[in-house]
Amino acid sequence: MSLTNVTVRGRQRLESPPSGLFDFIQSVSKVTAGTILGTTMLASSVVAGGLVGLAVSFRNLPDVRVLQNYIPTETTHIYDIQGRHLASLHDEANREVVSLDEISPHAKRAVLAIEDSHFYDHRGIYPTGIVRAMLANLERGKTVEGGSTITMQLVKNLFLSPSRTISRKAAEAVMAIRLEQILDKDEILELYLNQVYWGHNLYGIETAAQSYFNKPASELRLSEAAMIAGLISAPEDYSPFVNYPLAKQRQAQVLNRMVDLNWITPEEAAEARKEPLLVGRITSFRTSELPYVTEAVVQELTREFGRDAVLKGGMRVQTTIDLNFQRMAERTVREWHDRLYYRGVYRDRNNGQIALAAVDPTTHFVKAMVGGSDYNKSQFNRAIQAQRQPGSAFKPFVYYAAFATGRYAPSTIVQDTPVSYRDGSGYYSPRNYGGGFSGAVTIRSALETSLNIPAVKLGQSVGLNQVIEVCRLLGITSPMEPVISLPLGSVDLTPMEMAASFATFANDGWHSDPTFIVQVTDSQGNVLLDNTPSPRLVLNQWAVASLNDVLQGVITSGTATSARLGRPAAGKTGTTSSERDVWFVGYTPHLSTAVWVGNDDFTRLARGVTGGTVAAPVWRDFMSRASVGKPQTGFTPASNFPRP
Repeated sequence: MSLTNVTVRGRQRLESPPSGLFDFIQSVSKVTAGTILGTTMLASSVVAGGLVGLAVSFRNLPDVRVLQNYIPTETTHIYDIQGRHLASLHDEANREVVSLDEISPHAKRAVLAIEDSHFYDHRGIYPTGIVRAMLANLERGKTVEGGSTITMQLVKNLFLSPSRTISRKAAEAVMAIRLEQILDKDEILELYLNQVYWGHNLYGIETAAQSYFNKPASELRLSEAAMIAGLISAPEDYSPFVNYPLAKQRQAQVLNRMVDLNWITPEEAAEARKEPLLVGRITSFRTSELPYVTEAVVQELTREFGRDAVLKGGMRVQTTIDLNFQRMAERTVREWHDRLYYRGVYRDRNNGQIALAAVDPTTHFVKAMVGGSDYNKSQFNRAIQAQRQPGSAFKPFVYYAAFATGRYAPSTIVQDTPVSYRDGSGYYSPRNYGGGFSGAVTIRSALETSLNIPAVKLGQSVGLNQVIEVCRLLGITSPMEPVISLPLGSVDLTPMEMAASFATFANDGWHSDPTFIVQVTDSQGNVLLDNTPSPRLVLNQWAVASLNDVLQGVITSGTATSARLGRPAAGKTGTTSSERDVWFVGYTPHLSTAVWVGNDDFTRLARGVTGGTVAAPVWRDFMSRASVGKPQTGFTPASNFPRP
């Protein structure tokens, strides 16, 4: 829609500039000349002649034809799975791009009134304005007035330096004429309104409207439009956030100009001046609603698209996270962080930390992720960045590998007796937690009570490289070496790796790559990334079902009775030597969650703490809240699958 046809009360369309002059000025880009008659246009002839003289120097000017396909940089937005806004990502330019039809007619008229009231009458440059600016500059002895049209401002902002020189102004004029030959007026105005700077790192009228008035540009009233239009010439000075009285004075200038043009009545201007304004807030560089989650999402986006695309591409990112569910997880961690501190589990409130990661087994969507007790005090995300030894929480990978051979079952007898192995530094003799030996025990009993020696023996029986291969199938990427102590968790893993791999156990061996992102689109709704789950069967289902059966016993009668939920659940405790790290990783059919507790500096926790006494209660509290409204579904029994 051309603004020439916008209804403005009493507007008279101005007569076009004399065609002879216009042809002359337009010929500048073709390095030709014409004859200008009439003493009244002498000054304009001088300006045009100057442009012709400089035209040879302008052969290497940027090609404005690139603007036919130009897309401004745009802010990326991150949302929760329900569509609630979590964060905005941008570099210097915080911008939302909208079409001209999505901008209030008041806003378009106000901008034109104060910046270029003859926009729809000229063809890139306005000779009368140039003459007026030239005379003013001659009178003052320096450049004080530019005489720029909106088209000239656009090419200056996109292609040229801000220096106020005659050569730059001439280049600006030549490029403006060229631009008007390839884009129509509405296209130029749309580009301008989306490109111009409005202060406070706000670029484009949509972002400015949202920031200053908490509404889209399509809903700007006359009073708001006049104030926002007045910002363009000096946005930081006229900002209502900085100097509200001065902003009101500038608003009045815009309204008066619109009255002078007969685009509004004096009564409308008076009414607009009376309206109270400024209900928004600065939207640039706002803090995320869920900073730990946002940073993890940005990492995933950056791996997929690159950092520039994330900060400038105007993406719309739907995450797997529910805002309220995540806040519940954060609240649970904070409460237990304080509780464990007062119980003396760690002496330093900031050094002692808790991390939590929760993954949906059916989709492998991350449902909650807490990187520490307080993001404001520490931005280190322990859920995805802290690699800590899982201790006995690693044993399920070994027992699964044993079951998958078909030679072992939960009832198979193993020997919990002394054993030594030769390694590179001598002999390694595994010991059970607390010492002692149990002799002949079933695999079920060995895993429920977390005996160390049977796990090491099974690791040697099935092969440590096979155990590592199982971990790789489950998506664990952290480095691993086939050392004899590997079955006891002598490897550094993240809580997220543990939660995601156990989620595959909960899903009967079906695995998807864990993700924080459901879908990514551009600002026009075109899909850039679709993470619809595509699960792959990566494990033997009989072996998984057997493992699930045994790990339920860990909670009902083993080392994690403090994790009982009153519904089917499975899991494994983990406690490293010297109590540096304690874990509980457990799952129901609808959610897999890993909880880690430890000191950031790797010092020991209070003597005697275990995964069952410290981490399991945190897990139980979170999972109890997470399970509200969920059906009490059990795990698939091993009898449903053929034994390998």
